[in-house]
Amino acid sequence: MNVSSWLMIVLIFLLIVVLCMLLLVHWDIRRMTKQLEEIIENFGTNELVRTNTHNKNLSRFASKINQLIQLFKQNQQSVEVREMELKREITNISHDLRTPLTSIKGFSELLTDPSISEAERKEFLAIIQKKIDNLTMIVDLFYELSQLDSSDKKLTMEKQFLDQIVVDTMLMFYEDFEKNQLKVSLDEGIVPPVLADNKAIVRIVNNIIQNALTYAKSYFRITYVEEEKYIWVRAVNDVEKVNATELQQIFNRTFRLEPSRTGTQLGLGLHIVQQLVHKQGGKAVADVHENEFRIEVSFRKWD
Repeated sequence: MNVSSWLMIVLIFLLIVVLCMLLLVHWDIRRMTKQLEEIIENFGTNELVRTNTHNKNLSRFASKINQLIQLFKQNQQSVEVREMELKREITNISHDLRTPLTSIKGFSELLTDPSISEAERKEFLAIIQKKIDNLTMIVDLFYELSQLDSSDKKLTMEKQFLDQIVVDTMLMFYEDFEKNQLKVSLDEGIVPPVLADNKAIVRIVNNIIQNALTYAKSYFRITYVEEEKYIWVRAVNDVEKVNATELQQIFNRTFRLEPSRTGTQLGLGLHIVQQLVHKQGGKAVADVHENEFRIEVSFRKWD
């Protein structure tokens, strides 16, 4: 057999090998396509695209398809969770608005009764005013939350005297502390200035105090912890027993510590605290030990 004949045989053999490889790739692509069709029809399953070939490009292609499937499923799960949270928030909003409105309506109707005394009239008017204040607070919190989620809301980061802001904000709640019979203590030490937004600090401290007024049993104190680059504000108060699951959700915008939902404190307060702290480059953490609740927020030091 001459050289040309051998060459022809080799070429035919190589052609057969190439055709077989192409057929294998073709069959694997058809198989992958069928797998994709099944995944699309039953997207709730955890099935992924598989390939039996050793073709690197095809294997890499299948890997990228699987990555895309997993990312899409993760996004779908996030959307479902957000939809559930939105439904829960709508339920909470409806309850929070309906409760004071129902009270206002009821006591307003009582005021039309000519048989009530002047003392009762004043009492009912005071209750109505309190409910209106509560309703205003609720609307303000929802408005503030919408502003937090808006990209147009910009913070003015300037030199701030944190200790003085805390003192001024605490004084605004003097009567509330007295009414709740809370023993209040405040660290009187001078701390270095911080880089922060004034209104944001006031809102953070305000919400922390309101949270304490709602849940504290007998005391509330604020101290400072200085680190190399940060100043921490530590707020502590005693509470009823809080389990680990509740603590993990403390910054959730839909969370409420009161299972009966009889209180007026919204679950938005500490969520807003966390969001405002993060926007300023700080951290917000919460902990509980032996029925003592502690929330800590950090601010960057002024350079």
